[in-house]
Amino acid sequence: MPEKIICANPKAFHDYFIEDRYEAGIVLVGCEVKSLRLGKANLRDSHAILKNEEVYIVNLHISPYQTINRFTPEPDRTRKLLLHKAEIKKLFGKMKEKGYSIIPLKLYFKDDKVKVELGLAKGKKFYDKRESIKQKEVGREMAKVMKEKGRGY
Repeated sequence: MPEKIICANPKAFHDYFIEDRYEAGIVLVGCEVKSLRLGKANLRDSHAILKNEEVYIVNLHISPYQTINRFTPEPDRTRKLLLHKAEIKKLFGKMKEKGYSIIPLKLYFKDDKVKVELGLAKGKKFYDKRESIKQKEVGREMAKVMKEKGRGY
């Protein structure tokens, strides 16, 4: 079954160099899953932290499901991520190095389970961001020229 993307974090690729990617499960409450099925989530400004040999995602906003009145969890609460112990140790070792962060890249359904793609990221400097913008523009120009050549102009 193909994965259905709930939301993505394209700003992460603008602000960070993504060196490694991990797939993690996430611990949710039932009404949060219903809200995610409606696509009501936001990864902006979210990140993962390591605490007591466990990984948690912070600032992941999941809007409350409207039809449930009794128990609605906090939209920006800290949620536990499910990773293998070897992956957590690897992330812990990298996090000790200066400048590394764990950034969620996308949130998606895979076989009816909610998954988070995490990226081990290193922050870009301002001049790195300008360089990546230049490379994108050059790529667009080349694609435009190739498209025109294909038409016979």
